[in-house]
Amino acid sequence: MPETFHVVPVATHEAIVRGAYLKRGFDAAEAEHAAKLATAATKHGIRTHNAIKALHLDELFGSKAGGCTPQAAIKKVPTRFKAAEIWDGNKKLGQAVAWEALDTCMKLADTYGTGTVSIDNAFHYLWGGGYVMEAAKNGYIAYTNCTASLAEVVPFKGKFPTLGTNPHSWGFPTTAAVGFPIVIDWATSVIAMGRVQQFRREGKPLPPNAAVDKDGQPTTDPDKAVSLIPFGDHKGYGLSLINEIVAAFIGGSLPTLRSRAAVPGEKQNCAFFFQVIHPDAISSGVFAKGRSQAENVKAVLADILGHGNEQCMLPGQLEAEAAARSERAGGLLFSKAEVEALNEIAHEAGLPAFNIDTLPTA
Repeated sequence: MPETFHVVPVATHEAIVRGAYLKRGFDAAEAEHAAKLATAATKHGIRTHNAIKALHLDELFGSKAGGCTPQAAIKKVPTRFKAAEIWDGNKKLGQAVAWEALDTCMKLADTYGTGTVSIDNAFHYLWGGGYVMEAAKNGYIAYTNCTASLAEVVPFKGKFPTLGTNPHSWGFPTTAAVGFPIVIDWATSVIAMGRVQQFRREGKPLPPNAAVDKDGQPTTDPDKAVSLIPFGDHKGYGLSLINEIVAAFIGGSLPTLRSRAAVPGEKQNCAFFFQVIHPDAISSGVFAKGRSQAENVKAVLADILGHGNEQCMLPGQLEAEAAARSERAGGLLFSKAEVEALNEIAHEAGLPAFNIDTLPTA
């Protein structure tokens, strides 16, 4: 039976998120970028990276801890490459940097077929899938990865957490083919730490072999989980390594120092990588039976989901269904525990709290 959620109006939700960021010293544009990402995450059912997670991250490692600087300015580093930009984020709010990077990549792709933006000295941007989904909705292929705020993942056959959850996010413009953008977005651990926090709020156990306790032993108790395990053993480990290696080429910090106590001479922030490709830039123009590129994409996906595979799910489908449910409900969907957390944020922002008994349900 589907879980019952409380319906919060988008405008009210965004006013609370903006208010909280403004209260913490961020400017109006940064607060707007944060609210935009928080709404996108909640609308698409990404409960691990909503406003509650974003402000908790800022509380622990951001503006109150020196890891993020409100109203910071991005510095663009000179480069000889026309289709690639390199930025020093100067610890600016991650969501604001990410939205600007995505927009820049799309503009570069319009001119050069592809656009890349690499960012050093960044603060975590939350839900990578939201950015590539936006690009896909605008007709582009997009990819992003970032290094996580903390090293919380134990390497394959290791004992000590030296990797982040290090997500990868791909978005494809497939709305014409299947009705929604295909978005392949995952942390490289079995679950994200945001999921641990969500399950702790909800009083639910973790899945088996997803986390370990302080002694390195597997646990399903979210209150005892201190480190995470890579998904797929060596495969998830390898994917997590990609983020750390890309970040190392950009200028990223040592994983075990990120967001920790200051170490003289070391950098301790995240690194981002964004790339957008214009579909025309990779089209051979030679499609079977005279199909167009769009028709060929649709035919390939139909073949994959044919032959008795019709009930298989495409990545991004759950997010599309969650968005449709939100649209039908006329707002964003939150659990009781999440509404209570939003009320704490509203209190911080000096705004009225929700009366959960008067909120519609869906």
